[in-house]
Amino acid sequence: MSGNRVITAFRKLFGAGAATMKQGLPERVRVYAVGDIHGRADLLQSMLRRIAADLAERPCESVVEVFLGDYIDRGPSSREVIDILLSHPPVAGARHCLRGNHEQAMLDFLGEPGVLADWSRFGGLETLLSYGLNPRLPMSFEDAARLRDELTFALPKAHLAFLKSTALSFALGGYFFVHAGIKPGASLDAQSPEDLLWIREPFLFSQRDHGKIIVHGHTPSEEPEVQANRINVDTGAFVTGRLTCAVLEGQGLRFLDTRSRRTEGRP
Repeated sequence: MSGNRVITAFRKLFGAGAATMKQGLPERVRVYAVGDIHGRADLLQSMLRRIAADLAERPCESVVEVFLGDYIDRGPSSREVIDILLSHPPVAGARHCLRGNHEQAMLDFLGEPGVLADWSRFGGLETLLSYGLNPRLPMSFEDAARLRDELTFALPKAHLAFLKSTALSFALGGYFFVHAGIKPGASLDAQSPEDLLWIREPFLFSQRDHGKIIVHGHTPSEEPEVQANRINVDTGAFVTGRLTCAVLEGQGLRFLDTRSRRTEGRP
């Protein structure tokens, strides 16, 4: 999507004279919100470099990084993604790593090996391989239990602590950051973990004012989606090679992505 098309979309949403979000951030604060990574350590490294370059080009007093979850599964380097997030300090300021449904599935598997059948259908086997395990299908419950025990042994303590420390949401200014979305009609402080991690259609089709603009991933789209009540930054990095980051500042919005395309949400 070209810069002009982004601006046109904003004007349709917020009025002919506006190319900004109707709510924003406190003064001199910038947020970099990164979409679903899914085992693509190469794209994560590229995005961290782009964030650093953007900050060097456009200094800001207070910077917050928000990662919207789904660091693991599907791609080949889930372990490496978590290593990078643990070892690479925030470019500046603070970093908030949210939990995605894939991290929740991994935690569920560590507690109950019977969930492996479900987890394997959306990328869990690739994560097991990244930790040096050798899962094979089909497998019995005993096989799943053995893999659970092997993963428990292979998983660095720092990785387990990271997974457990991931938050379900983060709010700042006029924005509410979450992995999947929210249940329309329910207050933001009364959302269920299941909805925050998994919801799709009731949220994606809603035109309600949620009180804050919801910044989320979880549902891949060809381009970042900008609606009056939400921003979706999941551009299917595992398949497309395009990891996207929404850059929020004041009432402005622009995007960085790993295909070297930077689009502006302002004139």
